[in-house]
Amino acid sequence: MANSFTSLNIHFVFSTKNRENLIEDGMKARLYAYLGGIAREIKLVPLAIGGTSNHVHLLISMSPVLSPSKAIQLIKAGSSRWIHEEFLIKTGFAWQVGYSGFSVSPRHIPNVKNYIANQEEHHRKKSFEEEYISFLKESGIEFDEKYVWG
Repeated sequence: MANSFTSLNIHFVFSTKNRENLIEDGMKARLYAYLGGIAREIKLVPLAIGGTSNHVHLLISMSPVLSPSKAIQLIKAGSSRWIHEEFLIKTGFAWQVGYSGFSVSPRHIPNVKNYIANQEEHHRKKSFEEEYISFLKESGIEFDEKYVWG
């Protein structure tokens, strides 16, 4: 083949440290926009970004030259630094160590976008912890729950 082609879509999920409600309503839109800006800066395509007061979902079309772990490291570090600078009251802000990434086929992108857009409504019925464990189970990821939360 003369060219390389990839379709690498990943649904990332990560939380605030100890899943504390540190993302206030007034900062959500700016934070999501900033996360998208970081993604674009490192040559990723943000397809959807959303979450609640204690966690974030990102649907990202990945570049094949950047690993998922490096991408999330850059996104989390850059956004944490920005939160500390922009919202001085949030000096205790931190992201939880770790993340999850789930592959998404192109035909499921609309469903995942919708899911991310409706996080607030979704979490009126199901906690983040319940959601996260169900993602791990549905993805066939083996885990010991006593180590999931750090």
